[in-house]
Amino acid sequence: MKKLSEAEFEIMQVLWRHNTPMTSNQLLDEMGTERNWKLASLMTVLARMAEKGAVYCDRSTRTNYYTALVSEEEYKLTEGETFLEKLFHKSAKDFISAMYQGKKMSAKDIRELREYLDELEEK
Repeated sequence: MKKLSEAEFEIMQVLWRHNTPMTSNQLLDEMGTERNWKLASLMTVLARMAEKGAVYCDRSTRTNYYTALVSEEEYKLTEGETFLEKLFHKSAKDFISAMYQGKKMSAKDIRELREYLDELEEK
């Protein structure tokens, strides 16, 4: 699947959060407060997302229902791999080092990471 724009990602977050088919009006209600969306703009973005294979539009009834075709986990995995490859040459160690040196990791973050890596090693 192609990379999502920021606006497309926001729509996907709503679809993932609700985990049920939604109408454009339901999406608009949810998105309207965050971006001041207009229905025409939302419909344009949804059409683009359908072309990318991110959403499915069920047109079998008078009301169109939109469903996410990609799970949140799948998208995060793909984007995470792309991010690591592009900026850190696939090195998780280089990424963590950059976060630590940039003071973006707290002692709690490091502890949680250590516990997670220990769990992975045990498996």
